[in-house]
Amino acid sequence: MTSVKICGIQTVEDALAVAEAGADAMGIVFVPSAGRCITVDNADEIITGFRKEWGSRPAPKMVGMFGDQPLQEVNDCVARLNLDAAQLCGDEGMAYCGQMTAPVYKVISVRTDVPWSVVVPKLMVMLQRHTMAGHHPVIDTQVPGQYGGTGQAFDWSHIRDLWHSFPFSLAGGLNPDNVAQAIGVARPWGVDSSSGTETEGRKDAEKIRAFIEAVREADRALAPKGLARLFRRSNR
Repeated sequence: MTSVKICGIQTVEDALAVAEAGADAMGIVFVPSAGRCITVDNADEIITGFRKEWGSRPAPKMVGMFGDQPLQEVNDCVARLNLDAAQLCGDEGMAYCGQMTAPVYKVISVRTDVPWSVVVPKLMVMLQRHTMAGHHPVIDTQVPGQYGGTGQAFDWSHIRDLWHSFPFSLAGGLNPDNVAQAIGVARPWGVDSSSGTETEGRKDAEKIRAFIEAVREADRALAPKGLARLFRRSNR
């Protein structure tokens, strides 16, 4: 099944909505310039509150979102909050990633103002480097001065063959209406939504549920007939 991560958690209620909808991971933003950024103290309260309410049930992974921040600051945040992974959304290099104390999701941004004949070869090099280093790549749309969550998609047909060689997550403008198409075209290991599951800048429980259901429908459509029947049974 395609892994689902919902980013931009800002309240305990957001976290509960994401978990109840069946997401595999949730992202908390710590990038100072980002609109969804919260403090470490606030995140601590949210995570503690969520874990108290959710109890011992299997929970989505907690992923911290960072962008070009001091390495020690990031590792300290990961340790304090006991995060499952860190998503690095900036220009962090391989040496930086190699010093992280948690599993790394590395955003690889693609520029839409450059010919795809130039973008794709560079993208493949970055995918290979991070995959070989044990990182999980996230392909997102590059918007100058922003670290994701922009709601801008790119033409997925340009990366439609990459899944044969690299497991990656896809981000950038994904919402309940287009995520199934994105999965059908790009076949990503996972999908990542932030603004696409919000209404007026706040997480929307109905959109979160619709997004995840659209992902599962896409999975069923792509599965071989026998597996699709088993998948339907297991989700009843």
